[in-house]
Amino acid sequence: MQNVSGINEKEQVLKLLKQVKDGSISPDDALLNLQTLPFEDLGHTNVDYHRGLRQGYGEIIYGQNKTSKQIKDIVSSMLGKGLNNIIITRICQSTANFLIEQKMDLEYHPIAKLATVRRNNKIKLKGSVVIASGGTSDIPVCEEAAITSEVLGSYVTRLYDVGVAGLNRLLSRYNIFAKARVIIAVAGMEGALSSVIGGLVSCPVIAVPTSVGYGANFNGLCALLAMLNSCANGVSVVNIDNGFGAGYIANRINRMESIQ
Repeated sequence: MQNVSGINEKEQVLKLLKQVKDGSISPDDALLNLQTLPFEDLGHTNVDYHRGLRQGYGEIIYGQNKTSKQIKDIVSSMLGKGLNNIIITRICQSTANFLIEQKMDLEYHPIAKLATVRRNNKIKLKGSVVIASGGTSDIPVCEEAAITSEVLGSYVTRLYDVGVAGLNRLLSRYNIFAKARVIIAVAGMEGALSSVIGGLVSCPVIAVPTSVGYGANFNGLCALLAMLNSCANGVSVVNIDNGFGAGYIANRINRMESIQ
């Protein structure tokens, strides 16, 4: 993965090691720097700066239930460390407006309720992540997954409203599904979309149940259980409405070097 926030932490450590090697910094001073790298205590949040070293991408900010000031403090701390491509999930329009007023380079996606700060649009998108929704009402969750994958470096194709109530819509896009490296199937109601797709393709399928549906859907529980009980092989399931989680793992699968 190139030009994403996790590289900054790796570059910092590598720079320190090179400085120790050439004598421009003492081992004691380098140790002091390393001791301050793991996290920063902001009082309300411990920002994890070693996550990029461990996982390849820096910490994601979960915006829901955080105040605008808390999010501003976290973003400011990350920007101070030279990070870019910062992702904030579940963020409302008013908080996004507040951050924009603070002169932050923020791009807000209202449908997904997701924001990026200092996004690097020069990243070369790779592979093929296909995101399919059962209905139009599932699009917010799809967009959270799609934008997450794109920011992390994956090429995304969106196929919306191709649910099993009109199977011809899904089958007409089979050539796109067949070329995908990973597919995210997003559906509420009875959650059958992931099983149908899983039975048609050879790549991994990530099922995302949504809370879309009438009373017996139980706010997504029906779709979740149906997806967990899928008879199609190669289908995994994330939590209800968890577009971010699906987009993150889809990017990891998509960008694996072993997949050609």
